[in-house]
Amino acid sequence: MRAAFAKEIESLSELDERIVLLSGDIGNRMFDTYKEKYPNRFYNCGVAEANMTGLAAGMALCGLRPVTYTITAFNTVRCLEQIRLDVCYQNLPVIIVGVGGGLSYSSLNATHHALEDIAFLRIIPNMTVICPGDAWEVRSAIRAAFEIDGPVYIRLAKKNEPLIHNGIPNFKIGKGIVIRPGTDVCFLNAGSLLPSAVAASEALLKIGISVEVVSMHTVKPLDEILLQDIFSKFLHVFTLEEHSKLGGFGGSVAEWLSDQINPKGHLTRIGTDDQFMYVAGEKEYAQEYFGITTKDIVEKVIQSMSD
Repeated sequence: MRAAFAKEIESLSELDERIVLLSGDIGNRMFDTYKEKYPNRFYNCGVAEANMTGLAAGMALCGLRPVTYTITAFNTVRCLEQIRLDVCYQNLPVIIVGVGGGLSYSSLNATHHALEDIAFLRIIPNMTVICPGDAWEVRSAIRAAFEIDGPVYIRLAKKNEPLIHNGIPNFKIGKGIVIRPGTDVCFLNAGSLLPSAVAASEALLKIGISVEVVSMHTVKPLDEILLQDIFSKFLHVFTLEEHSKLGGFGGSVAEWLSDQINPKGHLTRIGTDDQFMYVAGEKEYAQEYFGITTKDIVEKVIQSMSD
């Protein structure tokens, strides 16, 4: 995903000289070409994410289109006050890109885990929250973000994530994308678990359970029209995300559902539990630890349908 971001921001910068890229001491080699092309439009702000966010707000007030980029936990939690007051309070067109969302950096332990960022940012007024499911959605999300005259948060995984789309999808902020149609169960996925959602749907189809897979790449604003359709058609609806079940995408859907009158569908949230991970391990190990692997998803669907 991060390579897709680097390519797309470079392409867009050629078309719009207002775009400025600010990095929080990360991605230096990845942006070598960008720096060669636009030496006056790249700033390595160092390990000073709060200052970077304030700098981006100032640039936006001057008519520029700044993009801040660094590890998710550092580009959100560490500078939450600056995001809230410098950027969102003034409704400025700053794009905040967090790389390594969820458990991408799980081997570096709790300082690098990002399992609360969606919850923090989606409740701030004026903020748009986008969680692309693959590299094609990343490129689409960057393009769409520049069409918004306000704050946008884009949450990326890290690298080598499987591609789900064959090219740039029909991507619109606030509109989910049906990846696979189904009749028995619906998966609503936000972010990097999209390949797992597709793999789980294939495994379930082999035992006679048809699953509709939807990429809900936009957590805020939610695609309420699509949600109304899904919860009127399906008895079993699952939200999937590499984020805490509290306050994230699943929490957002649960909030929406609580305002609906007699919905047909039952909601099950799949995400990380309300706990810290005190052991270190690669992403695959961390997903097993929290029970969000493809195997876990399949088992939870079977259990839910048998209850």
